[in-house]
Amino acid sequence: MASEGRLPLPARVVATLGVAAVAALLCVWLGTPIPWMIGPLLATALVSILGAPTVSWIPFRNAGQWIIGTALGLYFTPEVLALLGRLWWAIVLAVVWALALGMFFSRWLFAVNRAHVPGLDQGTTFFAGSIGGASEMTLLAERHGARTDLVASAHSLRVLIVTVLIPFAIQWSGMHGLDATPPAARVVDGMGLAGLLLASAVGAMVMVWARRTNPWFLGAFVAAMLLTVSGQDWSAIPAVLSNAAQLVIGVSLGVRFTPAFLRGAPRWLLSVTWGTLGMVTLCVAFAWLMSLATGLHLATLILGTSPGGIAEMSITAKVLQLGVPVVVAFQVCRLVAVLILVEPMYHRMVRTDSGTPAR
Repeated sequence: MASEGRLPLPARVVATLGVAAVAALLCVWLGTPIPWMIGPLLATALVSILGAPTVSWIPFRNAGQWIIGTALGLYFTPEVLALLGRLWWAIVLAVVWALALGMFFSRWLFAVNRAHVPGLDQGTTFFAGSIGGASEMTLLAERHGARTDLVASAHSLRVLIVTVLIPFAIQWSGMHGLDATPPAARVVDGMGLAGLLLASAVGAMVMVWARRTNPWFLGAFVAAMLLTVSGQDWSAIPAVLSNAAQLVIGVSLGVRFTPAFLRGAPRWLLSVTWGTLGMVTLCVAFAWLMSLATGLHLATLILGTSPGGIAEMSITAKVLQLGVPVVVAFQVCRLVAVLILVEPMYHRMVRTDSGTPAR
């Protein structure tokens, strides 16, 4: 590829998608888990680190989240919602666990890096350690004067590790396909699909207008879920659309890993790696205890409680047939809770400890 300055945006987009598509097809041939996301993620991360001018075009990324959100909403039948209603206490417990784990991770990051990373403060490690969305945590870090570069790199690396590690571990363990929950609509209907996509697009636009987090995913998901709950089984999502959505989401994760990303603070990235592996181990133990208490499959609860991204873990559950509604419910509730509670927790636990006056 030519340098970024010589290659126009359309050519960069096409080249990046070409690399991602080849990687996806290779992973399909190799039989890897979630090949249409894992392949593009790893390939674009690799060529980005090598200096290639990769790019994730925002409209494509938004479209991918819109398709995946719509597909996941089709799993929420009245029977599934009744099951989730009985599991409310487990979802609350998982939210508390995520908040506590994020606090532990943030304090550990500060302890091991404060003597080696210039400008590091507890605010930076607090937002870097919180198990929330990368963009939302980075914005909060900027608002409170923390180092946004460290926060963004920590979340990008955490999601990459979890997205690669957990699907491979589940597939190699043979636990995939053991908790299959079929969507309400299983047949693709042309007119029904058009209506479904239109309705979910409206839901996404409402979320965009309301300035909510992850609007294209959550808005589409809520719209499709409401249709499914009301018995409107208009159409399934074609596999080609689902695969394309996974590909562009994988690309959006992979392009974050530039040469500057690795040069920025290697000790910081190493500590994030070890900390993420520790969190995954703790989450597996927590999921095992939850499986004993709820009777749900261990693999489903690993995905539901893992410190990964909501879209990535939901896609994994869908492709590996592992309790999609449960995974989505756990991940969505955690996301909402973190976004609501993380800033008050910061003011109470970090600013109070450091004696820094509120802005």
